[in-house]
Amino acid sequence: MQDDRTNAMTSEFTLDPDDWDAFSTLSHRMVDEMLVHLRTLRDRPAWVQSANSIQSLILDEPLPMIPQGEEAVYGEFVENVLPYRNGNLDPRFYGWVQGNGFPYGMMADMLAAGMNPHLGGFNQNPALVEVKVVEWLREIMGLPLGASGLLLSGGSMANLTGLTVARNSMAGFDIREEGLQGTSHPRLTVYGSSETHSWAKKAVEILGLGNQSFRRITTNPDFTIDVEHLRRSIDEDRKLGHRPMAVLATAGTVNNGATDDLCALADLCAAEQIWLHVDGAFGALAAVSQKLRSIVSGLERADSVAFDLHKWMYMPFEVACLLVRDGEAHRAAFSQQASYIASTDRGVNAGGLRFADLGIELTRGFKALKVWMSLKAYGLPRFAGLIEQNVEHAQYLAELIRLEPSLELMAPVPMNIVCFRFRQEGLPLESLNSINEELLLRVQESGLGVPSSTVIGRAFCLRACIVNHRTRRADLDSLVQAAASIGREILGL
Repeated sequence: MQDDRTNAMTSEFTLDPDDWDAFSTLSHRMVDEMLVHLRTLRDRPAWVQSANSIQSLILDEPLPMIPQGEEAVYGEFVENVLPYRNGNLDPRFYGWVQGNGFPYGMMADMLAAGMNPHLGGFNQNPALVEVKVVEWLREIMGLPLGASGLLLSGGSMANLTGLTVARNSMAGFDIREEGLQGTSHPRLTVYGSSETHSWAKKAVEILGLGNQSFRRITTNPDFTIDVEHLRRSIDEDRKLGHRPMAVLATAGTVNNGATDDLCALADLCAAEQIWLHVDGAFGALAAVSQKLRSIVSGLERADSVAFDLHKWMYMPFEVACLLVRDGEAHRAAFSQQASYIASTDRGVNAGGLRFADLGIELTRGFKALKVWMSLKAYGLPRFAGLIEQNVEHAQYLAELIRLEPSLELMAPVPMNIVCFRFRQEGLPLESLNSINEELLLRVQESGLGVPSSTVIGRAFCLRACIVNHRTRRADLDSLVQAAASIGREILGL
């Protein structure tokens, strides 16, 4: 019997290292080399196109059946994956609104992965860290005591979760029990400006409201929602027997960073008894700065607000937050009972699954640790100063463009997004659009910088969104010089 048991034990295995010392050496090398990668970002192009042969090495590889070894696979990552990122870490990356991370946040994520707690809830201190982080964020945004919150993967999930709470709270019937498949209830309608991010279309479709229930309201010349048009649209829907449910305001539109008049929208929603949800993906975080907080005045009156900490708080991907004014309404939208996850008075599940009851996910990672550690390590004023610096850089870039005869601004610059294009007198719009499309691609392919693009009116524009803590004025000087030079090159001037 003893021999059989011994043989069985020797046949068991694990994913822990056979040689912990050797693995420790490899791990230290990984950390050191990643820090070198971050420290030397400026020594490399902002973006590099990988060769087809390298892409084939990844895409054509069969399912691994034979072990290659930890060190060999790490070497392949260094050679074939690490150099070919999309550029978002780089100080010259201005495309879209993508986070850039920082070394301490990277190490916090390593600690979170090593600890690897399940953050559905449970009686454990990582859950307390998330409770505290959400409380800090509630304080920053100015929502009252009693508001609830949840950390999520990104703005799309945070906004979807917030709109779910709005739908369930404002439907006028038990939507969790009855669903939306009957015809006895009025159509639930949602309102946002024509500048609302594309998450909203996905959300109304996923939630069963349907795209036909999403009213796109026109904008003013500054790209903010036309409140009077919104008011008329709500009145028209009520006359048709529909139930206006939620207004989706935006703090920092994706095209040019405009922020809707949140105070006027809060007044309207209060009078009409409609839920006010604010998509503050990056713009809501202007509230961190006392200098910029007035831009998002009225945010504190929202029924719910969603924002990304991996955008304008520079955290590594991924971490976003949803705050809901009415904590009971938040819990009512998602809480459930099941014997296998029932709360107990003592033990591991004392207190229950406090986070699983506030969103869709049961299994959740320790997103809060990097936020908790970073805020404590650097203090909130450090982050406020970086946000202010980004806004100052955007104004600096706008002034450079005004001074460059071959370039022109295409939209106001209320916060940190600058839209511009190359211009040449006498050329029709279609030709200018083609020139600017080619200009964008050449700037990216040159590695000099990574702006993105948008269309304003019918004009194709280059779009520089400055949310990187590494960006310097010299980087913006180079972007303007490159845009002007490459534009002239395309024209053969």
